[in-house]
Amino acid sequence: MQNLFIKRSIADAKLPVKAHPTDAGFDVFSIENVVISSGEYKLIKTGISIELPSNTEAQIRPRSGLALKHGITVLNSPGTIDEEYRGEIGVILINHGKSDFVVEKHMKIAQMVIAPVMQVEIKEIAVLSDTDRGTGGFGSTGTK
Repeated sequence: MQNLFIKRSIADAKLPVKAHPTDAGFDVFSIENVVISSGEYKLIKTGISIELPSNTEAQIRPRSGLALKHGITVLNSPGTIDEEYRGEIGVILINHGKSDFVVEKHMKIAQMVIAPVMQVEIKEIAVLSDTDRGTGGFGSTGTK
């Protein structure tokens, strides 16, 4: 197991936690009270910065309960935090619901999943290899 180092920039910022030991994501918490009106999006502060293990990224993803119950999701889902970023984690929430949504201090606002990143080199070629799928996309296999 590798370490995820976390620094609080605000003394009472909550550290990310997993609700269950085998969960993929850590819950991430707000450090502020913010109202997000219907159709609006806002950057929500977390008060934490991280130092990721080598060759990993942190993905910031929506919480399914907020999406289902309130229409609240992460606008740039998943948001990517690169290995060398050391600034405060901010979460861009958007309100797709019909009424204002109140983000409260210490509320769970998103989840953070740590994922491996494969390092590759770009090599330009004239022709790609053939596959059964080829260029089929955007619904090319139908719906049933």
